[in-house]
Amino acid sequence: MVNGELVLTQDGPIATLVISNPAKRNAMTAAMWRALPSLLEAPAKDPSVRALILAGAGGTFCAGADITEAASLARAGDASLAVRAEQALAAFPKPTIARIDGFCVGGGCQLAVACDLRFAASDSRFGITPAKLGIVYPPSTTRRLASLIGPARAKLLLYTADLFDAAAAERMGLVDAVFPPADLASSVLQVASTIASRSQLTQRATKAVLSGSEPPPQDEAELSEGIAAFLSRRPPAFPWS
Repeated sequence: MVNGELVLTQDGPIATLVISNPAKRNAMTAAMWRALPSLLEAPAKDPSVRALILAGAGGTFCAGADITEAASLARAGDASLAVRAEQALAAFPKPTIARIDGFCVGGGCQLAVACDLRFAASDSRFGITPAKLGIVYPPSTTRRLASLIGPARAKLLLYTADLFDAAAAERMGLVDAVFPPADLASSVLQVASTIASRSQLTQRATKAVLSGSEPPPQDEAELSEGIAAFLSRRPPAFPWS
């Protein structure tokens, strides 16, 4: 596998999209950026998929865009490929979790920030590095980062282009929880499984409101099932809708 690939699998209600370009620490090539939106279409429409995990192969998340392609992409006007991939991930209608180990840098951070939740291994490293290359980050990407961690911390990441460890990333709100490396995959799977057992209607409404959209209307079937399960002290069996 010379040029990298994205691998989509499903285990029960949880889909996993793996970034795989191990020769370059899972850097995203133009072909990979281009492929990501279309790969998300099937799990977005599949009612059996209730959560999506984004991960990297071989012990690292993503080292960003393939730097050997960066200049040519900019000259060709294709720098928006990464933005379209990021936006497709942010617009995915079901909960998304970035499972981060190793390096999460540049475009890798861009993808992680586009997810709903981010969980990291304690030995992972984070950075947003356009200031080392003289690259202007896309406005929508910068705003999404600032919305997550605040303007001052976004400036710190973008101004310095320094790498931060997982503990610092957690303190600044870039990641939601940090786990020992050996526990990361199982911990993320546990959270994803919990999410998959909850009401998709509530999750869609939450996503809509926090993105500035109108939430879907209350569904009486989901409400009735939730109340009945609570009163019966049993797990709810929400419709797969």
